[in-house]
Amino acid sequence: MTVDDYLSGIRQRDWEELESGTLRVALVGLGWWTREQAVPAIRESKFCETTVAVSSSHEKAETVAHDSSTVSAALTYDEFVNGDATDEYDAAYVCTPNASHLQYVSAAADHGKAVLCEKPMEATLDRAEELVAAAEDVPLMVAYRMQTDPQVRRMRELVRDGAIGDPVAVHGHMEQQMLDVVSGNPDQWRLDPDLAGYGSTVMDLGIYPLNTARFVLDADPMSVTAQMHSEHEAFDDVPDEHATFSLRFDDGTYAACTVSQNAHLSGGFRVIGTEGELRLDPAFLGATPQTLTLRLADGREMEIDDGRRDLFGDEMTEEFDYFADRVVRGVEPTPDGEHALVDMRTLAAIYEAAETERRVSVE
Repeated sequence: MTVDDYLSGIRQRDWEELESGTLRVALVGLGWWTREQAVPAIRESKFCETTVAVSSSHEKAETVAHDSSTVSAALTYDEFVNGDATDEYDAAYVCTPNASHLQYVSAAADHGKAVLCEKPMEATLDRAEELVAAAEDVPLMVAYRMQTDPQVRRMRELVRDGAIGDPVAVHGHMEQQMLDVVSGNPDQWRLDPDLAGYGSTVMDLGIYPLNTARFVLDADPMSVTAQMHSEHEAFDDVPDEHATFSLRFDDGTYAACTVSQNAHLSGGFRVIGTEGELRLDPAFLGATPQTLTLRLADGREMEIDDGRRDLFGDEMTEEFDYFADRVVRGVEPTPDGEHALVDMRTLAAIYEAAETERRVSVE
């Protein structure tokens, strides 16, 4: 396949094998991301439908149910854990604060349901390991939406097939004004270490360039360095309003990443090789047009904007349909829990490296 072939086929679902079928999904956690992104994405999907809404109160769950003709049950968290309406869904999408993923993934697994769990998989490595163990008998996929983004998948193929030579360096960054994006209220779970985990910014944003680099390179981190600090009073309880970290991968590639929860909305991802570079800009935060550029050492440059204008919605629809394709066909989905544990080990190492001001091995 030529480079032109890669770029011209960028919207093709290279993973789709399911011809027909429907995966009925229970939405566990009805925060802004679920309501504004997951619900419409499932509505536009080919193989999924929302049939159960789960929240802290019947009133909130019923609000979502009222707006969807496919929802047949509105449950509280306790009712979901206790096994109400298990005949009404096949899989659970868990999108609650990090530190409650374990509880609801375990409940879904106890009921024999497949699970799509948001990232990071849990608040700490220990709890993430418990989660993976609890879900060992059901399909578990972790919601790294960039892995089903068509442009990111093409980047992976181009790197794999040597289009830019041997990869040498990755640059990734992701910044936002969290207090504006998420409700404008500093009293939120991402700023609560008991709910968020090791911190706010690297856990919430840094995982994007980290995992995307792993996916595109097909490599894993061996060691990390990091620096981070907080200035705004809203971030007093977390160490990482702003952060930078570096990674050394097992293929010899280095990555440099910067993230912030209190900066201008921006994101980008670049892979530099011995014979060229790939650039995805903007990346991660749903800004469009998202353009993939291939620049080669001989001066040639090719770029494509694949026409998407609802990037979050498109990425989420791809993610849900990919999950359904695997679960309905009885094929284990990826990225799975073991894959996500590598990120959890890396996140723990990044925070340790910042605290100790030393390079830390990822073990």
